[in-house]
Amino acid sequence: MTELHGPWLEMAIAAPIVGALWLLRIHNSESARLHSVAFTGLALACSIAAWLDFSGLQCSEAHDRWSVGWHAARVEPFVIDELSAPLLPMAALLYFVTCLATLRTKARRFSFGWMLLSEGILLATFSCRHPWGIIALMALGAAPPLGELHARRRPMRVFAIHMGAGVGLLAAGWLLVENAAAGSPPPIVGIALLMAAVLMRSGIAPTHCWMTDLFEHASFGSALLFVTPMVGVYAGVRLLLPIAPDWALRGIALVSLATAVYAAGMALVQREARRFFCYIVLSHSSLVLVGLEMATPVGLAGALCLWISVGLALTGFGLTLRSIEARKGRLLLSQFHGLYEHTPMLAAFFLITGLASIGFPGTIGFVGAELLIEGAVDVYPLVGMAVVIAAALNGVAVLRAYTKLFTGRRYHPSVSLKCRGPERTAVLTLTLLIFGGGIVPQPGLSSRYHAAEEVIRARRIALGDAARIAARRTSARFGDGDLHGDPAN
Repeated sequence: MTELHGPWLEMAIAAPIVGALWLLRIHNSESARLHSVAFTGLALACSIAAWLDFSGLQCSEAHDRWSVGWHAARVEPFVIDELSAPLLPMAALLYFVTCLATLRTKARRFSFGWMLLSEGILLATFSCRHPWGIIALMALGAAPPLGELHARRRPMRVFAIHMGAGVGLLAAGWLLVENAAAGSPPPIVGIALLMAAVLMRSGIAPTHCWMTDLFEHASFGSALLFVTPMVGVYAGVRLLLPIAPDWALRGIALVSLATAVYAAGMALVQREARRFFCYIVLSHSSLVLVGLEMATPVGLAGALCLWISVGLALTGFGLTLRSIEARKGRLLLSQFHGLYEHTPMLAAFFLITGLASIGFPGTIGFVGAELLIEGAVDVYPLVGMAVVIAAALNGVAVLRAYTKLFTGRRYHPSVSLKCRGPERTAVLTLTLLIFGGGIVPQPGLSSRYHAAEEVIRARRIALGDAARIAARRTSARFGDGDLHGDPAN
């Protein structure tokens, strides 16, 4: 396997974990925020370096050059390939801008230590291709939100049950698949368990209640960082897509599509801003799953593009909502707030990031949405129509939320509500990426199309090998019968 020129992956993973340990000695919230910005910035720089290093190698996968301990053990737990190369800097950027945009009013209630630990686990998950490593890291990834819920003395039963059940289904399903006879198709029970685990971790209905519960009881920043990277989608690509038969992929696509339309409709009628945002995230993550399970180059490339664009856009959208919430408290969409006069920049960011998440022309999500619709129409015309309906409902929901928050009446605050410098920097960075990816989409599109081709090629090889071995066994059985003679003749 090709080697990177430096230990970028290990450094990107280690930086936030070391930062979490460092924060144990810091008790001042503002000092903890500043140190967290430094550690998340270091992780972002290392992940970008890994991406650029990998891009210059012109290979399909690579590992760190200085991982001496792992070489001695003959394992490569952290690998970068076409699929994970842009996911690593995207995930690191989400944590960096969230930490940067945290105001003092939020810093006292936001656990920076748990956030840094969560980032290290997420980067390790996106760098891992070993099935049992992914399962173990997904189990660890649920620990930071649980720790925060416990520290805040908020209900944690719903979240814990769903995360525990998801990991248990993943482990049981992969154990059955791994222990299947060599060359035989994966057992149906194992595939079904993996399907259930991926759907549950992605929040697909009817197992989506853990997501609404998390947004209700956890801090907005922690819930945002847990759901927007879409780890359940990553598990589906690594564990399920290479071995799943066509009927399993069709089942996931149909259930995900129904959830996308259902969640978009629910976002349209929500009375609370947090629940509105939760359903917007759920609808878009379901659309990504729809494209991934089509297993066609165009549809899969569109889903991979949409994965990154939605992650960036929804993070900016969520950070804007979080900034408004830091000024006014929990927001209700059942009344007009009239905040535009006091926070015009946040209003502009809200509209830009919200429309970018639904694939508005000129934004990074436009190309991914178009490819997803094209791939869906080529496979199932009615599926393409449902994707368009979900996107339209999400667009109407975003515009409705905008009018409720920023128009309707004059609001007279007792303190200034102007956007602060760190908030402007965080959301402006995401806005530049959103428009930059929309104006110059070719580099990202080429990368995602190559990744889609690699995933489909691996799937064809795995399914082709199983089919050939099964054909040989069938041929051998008939050959033995002819050799020994058929008593009926």
